[in-house]
Amino acid sequence: MHIVLVEPEIPPNTGNVARLCAATRTTLHLVEPFGFKLGDAQLKRAGMDYWQQVEWHRWPGWKAFEEKLPAKARLWFIESGGLKIYSEVKFAPDDYLVFGRETAGLPRQLLEQRREHWLRIPMFNTQSRSLNLSNCVALVLFEALRQRQFMGEI
Repeated sequence: MHIVLVEPEIPPNTGNVARLCAATRTTLHLVEPFGFKLGDAQLKRAGMDYWQQVEWHRWPGWKAFEEKLPAKARLWFIESGGLKIYSEVKFAPDDYLVFGRETAGLPRQLLEQRREHWLRIPMFNTQSRSLNLSNCVALVLFEALRQRQFMGEI
């Protein structure tokens, strides 16, 4: 699996996602610009000593990332307003789970171009705008791994 964070802004969220990727052997893609420096102490602290265990890639922007995708890459965009709930799709082992900035989410134009791959996490309290980014990544990634029987571990 692949996790893609597009323009992440909060160092502890990115560090927590890196730690999650290390624990699940999931590749992490970080798409610039970032709202922090990669040497940020909070980023390192949240990721602890897991950064050395993560396969990760830094991309100068969405276009550079997109140009290097394998021809048959399947991207899932997780953002409020999606037509399907994340648990309603069947994930494949090499899928890319794409998440946007903490304050603004993913660009609307990107979502509109790929409506059939735009997923949402249900929110039961209409007054709550969103969940924490690292929580969202964990929810969707573990559903994808569950569908794959946790890579044959169960």
